[in-house]
Amino acid sequence: MLDARYVAEHLEEVRQALTRRSAAAAESLDAIAQVSARRRELIVRTEELQARRNTANQEMSQLAKGGDKEAFAARRDELKTLSGEIKELETKLHAVAEEMNELLLPVPNTPLASVPDGKGEEDNPEIRVWGQKPDFDFTPQSHDELGEALGILDFERAAKLSGSRFSVLYGLGSRLERALSAFMLDLHTGEHGYREVHPPYLVNSKTMTGTGQLPKFEHDAFKTARTDDPDDQGALYLIPTAEVPLTNLHADEILDVADLPVAYTAYTPCFRSEAGSYGKDVRGLIRQHQFDKVELVRFCAPEDSLAELELLTGHAEQVLQRLGLHYRVVELCAGDLGGSAAKTYDLEVWLPSQNAYREISSCSTFVDYQARRAKIRYRPEGKKAKPRLVHTLNGSALAVGRTFVAILEQFQQKDGSVSIPEVLRTFVGADRISHPG
Repeated sequence: MLDARYVAEHLEEVRQALTRRSAAAAESLDAIAQVSARRRELIVRTEELQARRNTANQEMSQLAKGGDKEAFAARRDELKTLSGEIKELETKLHAVAEEMNELLLPVPNTPLASVPDGKGEEDNPEIRVWGQKPDFDFTPQSHDELGEALGILDFERAAKLSGSRFSVLYGLGSRLERALSAFMLDLHTGEHGYREVHPPYLVNSKTMTGTGQLPKFEHDAFKTARTDDPDDQGALYLIPTAEVPLTNLHADEILDVADLPVAYTAYTPCFRSEAGSYGKDVRGLIRQHQFDKVELVRFCAPEDSLAELELLTGHAEQVLQRLGLHYRVVELCAGDLGGSAAKTYDLEVWLPSQNAYREISSCSTFVDYQARRAKIRYRPEGKKAKPRLVHTLNGSALAVGRTFVAILEQFQQKDGSVSIPEVLRTFVGADRISHPG
């Protein structure tokens, strides 16, 4: 969430920053402008009365010394009236502040100045490319064709169980999925210094609000309902990403500056309704209601935020490089940023069947946007130092299903088998996935 006071005092500056995202983002401030005007009026009136109260206090002191009891009583009555009016104005100011905060919840973050301008993904500049595109002397198959032919991927039975956009993995397919998550976790904990966490998969609305999923993206979440709770007060949400519970581990806490940066990683299933994406990537594993992901989350001091983003992005890239998968890094333009992000790099892996790069990881700094919502602070050096908001970052490292897809497509062979990346062979217990029989 943006800083309500800063927005109120720099409304047009914030509006211009949001205009870089879209006209709709800038328009989200319209209602706030009216509340901000009321806030300013209340502040001016409050300060005027406070000044009068201070003057009345000083005059009362002089009158008490002079012994004029009648004048003293008059000033005392005036002071009581002023104090009552000030208290009433302060109550109104508090209500306006709460209203500002509610209005700011759906307002997206402002892009950092270094974020390139642009309206959508077609305007995202390519930062770097790693590896070579696989060169086939045959027409490459899609991952779903390969998986079904190899007997490791089943969409039909998944649909019988749960409906569309679910999958069942068998045999070496299941082992490959498990191997990928184990490999990623071992890399991030063993070499990159992350602390592994196994968080809940169901979280409350406060937790979803802390990272920005609520209220704006509630339509994309799966929400539970309890039959013994008709008012829905105990409803929980299936996590759309481990970013949600990992970031909120420190909600309402003050961290010690000596402990920063804090780095967590977790392997979890993720659940998304994919509202509004009907007809896009309906087949295959690209866009599923349930998928697995290894997530990286970091907390740092504000001055380290951009360096931490580069570090986190490098950690995600290491996974692709160790697997030998060809990919590129793009920086998201202002119009393509996620709602909470201030700056983002996407890692896009090459899919031969689509002759295109597809996102496999998104690495972002949210600056203090999430920390303000979740009240995550740190105390700088010095016992009397005032707590400050941390900066939060997160990235997928990686989306396991999409990594599975990339391996099937980039390492497919002419006979329809799939070579397993060398670093995974010990985990999988095989060097190739071949046709059954």
